Amino acid sequence: MEQMLPQLLQKSPYKMHMIVKDLSTDEIIISERYDDVFSSASLIKVPILLAVLHHVQTNRVALHQVLTISPKDWVDFSGISEQQLQAASIYELLVWMIITSDNTATNVLIDFMGMNMLNRYFREIGLTHTILQRKMMDFERLANGVDNVTTARDMTHIFTHMYHQDLLMPSYSALAIDILSRQRVHESLRRYLIDDVTIAHKTGGLETVDHDVGIVYSDAKDYLIGVFITEVTNNQDARQLIGRISKVVYEYLIQQKGALK
Repeated sequence: MEQMLPQLLQKSPYKMHMIVKDLSTDEIIISERYDDVFSSASLIKVPILLAVLHHVQTNRVALHQVLTISPKDWVDFSGISEQQLQAASIYELLVWMIITSDNTATNVLIDFMGMNMLNRYFREIGLTHTILQRKMMDFERLANGVDNVTTARDMTHIFTHMYHQDLLMPSYSALAIDILSRQRVHESLRRYLIDDVTIAHKTGGLETVDHDVGIVYSDAKDYLIGVFITEVTNNQDARQLIGRISKVVYEYLIQQKGALK
């Protein structure tokens, strides 16, 4: 890994941000541009997931409480929109928001919580540069330079606390990990892994960014990996690069375990 990973990072035509962290020791194994602020794309849905679960926990709201969905809320590339659903439970919306990155579900939850409340929660849990400033698919605001942003440090903070289950009650912490583990988008971190490993993760992509970050529960050790790529000109290439990096890290950690036997 000491040789292959620097080569992959240096040869990349894009701007690379990265973190690998041993979750059993909290040791940061690799970090690259750890504090740079970048467009979050759909990574913003992870702190939204936590904020909604915190709201449900604190206010004793039923996860199966049904929220109304107006046809004007439907956006393209959404399972909610495809089904023309006009109502769904909070639980259903959370699941769709994460496992297929459903933007209609996300926007309904943003309206349910309120953007100010969400950003206040982000600050309360220690996210210093994660800000929600526009709804999903609001390309007009994006064109005007208004975007949702985060950092590798903030994503590390979120997933570390989820792993240690110290942001929410154990049942809600377990639910958050369960939903992230049911992710259906596997074009990046899992792309080249042949082992049947559990990864609780979230992807994020726009024309110029591709990200994937999460917890890998491996036989060697549980670790956090996040690869965040900006200034992208070819999304397919960027996702392949994330896959290659993920495979190098995974195989290195597996080999390390074997060497210790």
